[in-house]
Amino acid sequence: MTMKNMLMWDETLFRDLDTFEIDYIPDQFNYRENQLRELAFLIRPGIKGSRPLNAILKGTPGTGKTTSVKKIFADIDSIQSKLLTVHINCQVENTRFMILSHIYRQIAGHNPSAAGNSYKRVFESIADILLAEDRVLLIALDDANYLLFENELNNILYLLLRSHETYPGTRIGVLVVISDMDVDLSRELDIRVSSVFSPTEVYFPPYSVEETFQILKERVMQGLYPGVLSDKNLDIIVDHTLRSGDMRVGIDMIKRAGLNAERDAVREIGEEHIHEAYRISRFLHLKYSIHALKREEKDLLRLLTEISRTEEQMTSGEVYKVVKKKLKLGYTIYYEALRKLDTLRLINLEFRDGRGRTRLINLRYDPDKILFYLK
Repeated sequence: MTMKNMLMWDETLFRDLDTFEIDYIPDQFNYRENQLRELAFLIRPGIKGSRPLNAILKGTPGTGKTTSVKKIFADIDSIQSKLLTVHINCQVENTRFMILSHIYRQIAGHNPSAAGNSYKRVFESIADILLAEDRVLLIALDDANYLLFENELNNILYLLLRSHETYPGTRIGVLVVISDMDVDLSRELDIRVSSVFSPTEVYFPPYSVEETFQILKERVMQGLYPGVLSDKNLDIIVDHTLRSGDMRVGIDMIKRAGLNAERDAVREIGEEHIHEAYRISRFLHLKYSIHALKREEKDLLRLLTEISRTEEQMTSGEVYKVVKKKLKLGYTIYYEALRKLDTLRLINLEFRDGRGRTRLINLRYDPDKILFYLK
């Protein structure tokens, strides 16, 4: 390899490395015009001072739901109106108190006053601000499927959507963002919630091959210098992205492949850099899902990986005997944690033929990989 093709120690392949961060909002956001138009229609009453219409944004991970919400919230915040917007990441803020504290922090500019405040006190403070300033509130519960456990989604929606009954004059709308296509909210929500929710469903279909190529190409043009990644090698990344079903995998692959090429001090990303990147990027879902687990859920997942090394077949009943002894968890908490791991696609739960509710438990990932991200 000639010196001409070698990267000098102070050179970089990246025009803007932030372009490849998972939470980056691109200037150019294509192929979601219909969804943005529908969201704008639903939100418009809030800009005029009335309660916005509620909506469910549904689609597999990496189909533009979060970006759409953040784009339209940024547009709302850039104009003068009575509408306040708050985006909640339910992977992180996954209890009623945490969500309300986040809302208060966003609209008040500081944390709720006293440590140990009850959720009712925090919500009362939120209502006081809305009424005093004559403001309308629009909440986006992103990845709300993380709230399906311990009835948290019902609890927070009931509080928000029926606020006008406790605090007359408050106007609150909710966007619920769901990334699990198996979730049917009509079955998950209580009648007391569904009777006031009445959402419009906004569907985000998977991107096509051409759309995936163009979206990743725009990131490449914005984040890498010209000539660093050829269209031929971008096609390889597109193929991996489509197989994973998540645009974020492709974006992460470009970043890692670029860093791999920089490490080798070359000016172009090669196939070997892409394949090396994919070995890590394909576990993006595993990484973020584990990050969102509570301590007892992580402990259970760790225990399942240990049991899987010695047992050919794990059943929920037999595993509980070990859980009860080692983790000191009651059956209800154990079963809820097990159901959550299944919903997050970290394990597979299947009913076994025969009597009773015993289920077979299978890990979806290699035990070593699970333990790596648990650490």
